[in-house]
Amino acid sequence: MKADPILNKASYLAKKRDYDGALKTLKDEEDRYNRSFRYYYLYAAICLYSGNFVEAHEYFNLARKIKINDPNTMLGFAVLNLKRMNTVQAVNYYLNVQEIDPDNKIAKRALLVIKKYSASEALSDWMTYDRLSKLFPPIPPPAIDSKTIFNASLIFAAVLIFSYIVLAAVNILPSPFKTRGQRPASEYTLSSQEKKEPVQVDGFYRYILTQDQAVNQYERALSLFTSYRDEAAKINLNRILESNASQALKNRAAILLNNMEVPGFDNFKRADNPLFSDVKNEPVIYRNVHVIWRGMATNVEVTDEYTSFDLLVGYDTRRTLEGIVPVIFYSPVAINTERPLEVLGKIALLSGYSDISLEGVAIHQSGRLE
Repeated sequence: MKADPILNKASYLAKKRDYDGALKTLKDEEDRYNRSFRYYYLYAAICLYSGNFVEAHEYFNLARKIKINDPNTMLGFAVLNLKRMNTVQAVNYYLNVQEIDPDNKIAKRALLVIKKYSASEALSDWMTYDRLSKLFPPIPPPAIDSKTIFNASLIFAAVLIFSYIVLAAVNILPSPFKTRGQRPASEYTLSSQEKKEPVQVDGFYRYILTQDQAVNQYERALSLFTSYRDEAAKINLNRILESNASQALKNRAAILLNNMEVPGFDNFKRADNPLFSDVKNEPVIYRNVHVIWRGMATNVEVTDEYTSFDLLVGYDTRRTLEGIVPVIFYSPVAINTERPLEVLGKIALLSGYSDISLEGVAIHQSGRLE
C-alpha cells in the first residue's frame, strides 16, 4: 500500500489520542479524497473514538457504498446499533463479520457481551464509553513500505512454523482423526431469568408463543444443535426470531445460529431435509436452512465469478415438477443440463419473503441419479 502523508498524519495523531487534530487534518483535505474508502473509513473510525457518533455513522455509510463487505465497516455499524440498544441489528452485523472473518476477535467479544447482558437494563448498565470502546473497529495505523511488510511476513511465517513444530512435538495440537462427540450445551443454556420472562407482550409478530412454547422451542433447538442436527435446529430458532419471544431469547437464538456448520454431502442429515412444499408454504422459518433437492437444471449461465441456473425441483424423473428455484454458486461450476442433479444449497428469501432461492454449496451429478 502506497503511503499517503495526510492519512498517515491523521492516523499518527489518532494513535496519540489527538482526535480533534486528526479530524481537522482530514477535514481540511476532504476534497482530495472523493470516493476514497481509506479516507472515509479512517474519518469514521476516528469520529467513533472521539465520541462523534453521528458523523461516524455518516462516514461509515460512505465507506460501505464503496466496499459493502468490509468487516471493519460492519463492526462500526454494529457498535453504533449496540449503543442505540438495537441488539438484533447489532447481532446481524457481528454475524456477517464472522461469516467473512470467522476469527474476528471484536465480533466474538461483542457477541459474548450481548449474550451475557441480554436483558436491556443489564446491557444499559454495562455500556460505559470505556467498555464500549473495546468493541470499536481499529483505527488504521500509518502505512509502511512494502519491504518492511515483506520482512515482517517472513518473521511471522517463521514463528508460525516453529510454533507448529513445537506444539506437534509435545502433542498439544488436536488430532484431525478424532471422532466428534456431542457439542457442549452449557454455554448456550437459558438462565433462570430468561426462562422466567421468555416472551414479550407488545408488538406484532408472525408467530405468537406461550411462555412454555418459547422455552421449549429454544431447548429443542439446543438439543438438536448438540447432536449436530443444525438444519432442524435452525427451523426452531427461526420461529423464535419471528415470534413474540423476548429480546434476550432472540439474542440467544442468533448466537446459536452463528455457531452452526455448513454441511457437505457426506455429513448432511437426510432425515432433516425439508420438503420443497413445506418450504414454499412457510419460507420464513427455513431462512438459511441447508437442503438437498433433486431435479434438472435449466437456463444455466456460467462466468468466471458465478454460476446461476433454475432448478426444476422434482423433475429428475421427468414426470412431476414441484417448483422452480433460482440457484447461484459464487464460482464457475460444470453442469450437464441433460442429466438429473442434486443441489446442496442454503435457502435465501427473496423480496417480500414469499419467494426463495438457493445459495449453492455443492452439486452431485452422476449416472446413478438417472
